[in-house]
Amino acid sequence: MAKLDEKIGFIGGGNMVYAIGSGLVRCGIVKASQVQVSGPHIENLQRWRDLGAVTCDDNCMVLEHSDIVFICVKPHMLTPCAAQLKYKHVPSAKDASKLVVSVLAGTSLQTLEEAFSFMGSSELKVIRTMPNTSMQVGEGCTVYTGNARVSHHDLEKIHLMLNALGLAQQVPESMIDAVTPVAGCGPAFVYTIIEALADGGVKQGVPRQMALQFAAQTLLGAAKTVLLTGKHPAVLRDEVCSPGGATIVGVHELEKGNLRSTLINAVEKSSQRSAELGKK
Repeated sequence: MAKLDEKIGFIGGGNMVYAIGSGLVRCGIVKASQVQVSGPHIENLQRWRDLGAVTCDDNCMVLEHSDIVFICVKPHMLTPCAAQLKYKHVPSAKDASKLVVSVLAGTSLQTLEEAFSFMGSSELKVIRTMPNTSMQVGEGCTVYTGNARVSHHDLEKIHLMLNALGLAQQVPESMIDAVTPVAGCGPAFVYTIIEALADGGVKQGVPRQMALQFAAQTLLGAAKTVLLTGKHPAVLRDEVCSPGGATIVGVHELEKGNLRSTLINAVEKSSQRSAELGKK
């Protein structure tokens, strides 16, 4: 039995939203029959049909027949998408109870409220989220916030959905752009580290697939150690670095290569770009 009775709609069927939708079905939060997805090219939605979801190329149909609607288009497509929905939308008393959930990077609640004001600006309930693709394996990291008309019960529903796919936390909207590069972009940064660590193993003679497996497992283990022990990463690093040993020599090379500064700069630049995308 599904934990939520609401019909869930996704406008846009890309990788991020598929991670959310498929994860919700896999975790039993909703049944596949409760899910409806739209996209401009219905042939690209085959994996959704394989999941058991309903697919179409009509965004308005998803909006009309869903209780919780995820807006998953690219930020620069928000205005034309909303204009199309406004043109075909038939006002209904159900609009007041719908939840509009955005996964658009850098797009503020105010911008979303203006875009969907045709649904009734005085009653529109909007939630802004920043998820990541690790949701597809149940290890996502998502922050979210709602506008003034979103109730505590509405937030509980969204938390149930997002937290089932990893870690979810409500934050002030002012923090979302700062969290975006850490949680939203972070997986790409970590994949780069895994690849580089594996390349180092290959250079030393470790077979490629084995090196990748070891590198990924090492990062997984290190991450779990941080979360489960509550120790600061610097303390855990010191526990690995024996005086005059191999690890401290390697850490010195990382410092010489400015790994720490490079990651901090990557977070800063990604945060700035996220805000720029929202403004555009």
